[in-house]
Amino acid sequence: MRLPADPTVTAPDGSDVRVLLATERGSCAHFELAPGRTSIAVVHRTVEEIWYFLAGRGEMWRAGDGEEEIVEVGPGVCITIPVGTRFQFRAHGDEPLAAVAVTMPPWPGEDEAVVVEGPWQPAP
Repeated sequence: MRLPADPTVTAPDGSDVRVLLATERGSCAHFELAPGRTSIAVVHRTVEEIWYFLAGRGEMWRAGDGEEEIVEVGPGVCITIPVGTRFQFRAHGDEPLAAVAVTMPPWPGEDEAVVVEGPWQPAP
């Protein structure tokens, strides 16, 4: 499969998603957040994810199990988002922040993500 030219859906966090492939145990998608945008903070009910950043620069906030951190993300950075981890991300500079993510199990639907309070004000 080739990366779709246009976003397939908008994620609950506000990022543009291009759905790629899925199996019974996982799914893969491309996420993109426009320059200067800040996502909506969310937590997933049942899925965990691995994100690999392809382009752009930004920050990712993650909080769970009594720990909280903000990490700089950009090309070559890989992170995990365990089940129940609250997270939010934002794009710096003039280039979109882009990542490929694997979701395990596959994304179950729009009720999976719950909006939570994050460290930053979401910016469209």
